[in-house]
Amino acid sequence: MARYFIGTSGWHYDDWRGRFYPEKLLRAKWLEFYARHFTTLELNNSFYRLPSEAAFTKWHDSSPSNFVFAVKVSRFITHIKRLKDCDEALKNFMSRTRILKEKQGPLLYQLPPGLHRDDSRLAAFLEKLPRELKHVIEFRHESWLVEEVFDMLHRYHVGFCVFDMPGLACPLLATADFAYIRFHGRDSLYSSFYSDEELTDWAGRIGDLAVNLDSVYIYFNNDIEGFALKNAATIRDYLEKGK
Repeated sequence: MARYFIGTSGWHYDDWRGRFYPEKLLRAKWLEFYARHFTTLELNNSFYRLPSEAAFTKWHDSSPSNFVFAVKVSRFITHIKRLKDCDEALKNFMSRTRILKEKQGPLLYQLPPGLHRDDSRLAAFLEKLPRELKHVIEFRHESWLVEEVFDMLHRYHVGFCVFDMPGLACPLLATADFAYIRFHGRDSLYSSFYSDEELTDWAGRIGDLAVNLDSVYIYFNNDIEGFALKNAATIRDYLEKGK
């Protein structure tokens, strides 16, 4: 049976103070508090700028031994270089993430909505990725959501990022020995709350998908008002009961 890693995308949200973090808790202690409730976190500040070596070291040292960090890859690679001519950037980024050591989980490459399907571009990029790490691609244009692309990811043992968000439908599938799922908000991006009925349905389908997998990573990105925290805890309970 697959092991589930369920958490949120990011943890430094001011409106979580009082809703989740104690009012007087120092921000420097937020990760330690978060890690008492969840076993994984998707680092998303790394998308905007490359965190320092000291930051990665602190995250490693401030979390329990069984904690896992998924890391969102720099937009310089995905949005500016658009997967081309980025060898040095990839090398620099991965040299930092390796500081997480045994706690490093999948590297998430979120492609821009304006990047349409280009099989040769994708294949050349996948060829560069070190096989000893887990990689997952989140496509944001519907042209990529076809069997030929899924087959390519499978050949390279790279994960397909399943997502739920307004305006773009996505299949529920895995192209590696793990699944990776992001919930951005069904009705409103980053700010809609998933009902218990919706999460019950998702849990059933995810449970079916997980039967032949080693692991499933699930992150909620609907951070407004702490919705992500509540939804992550709810689906975790459903999936654990279903084991």
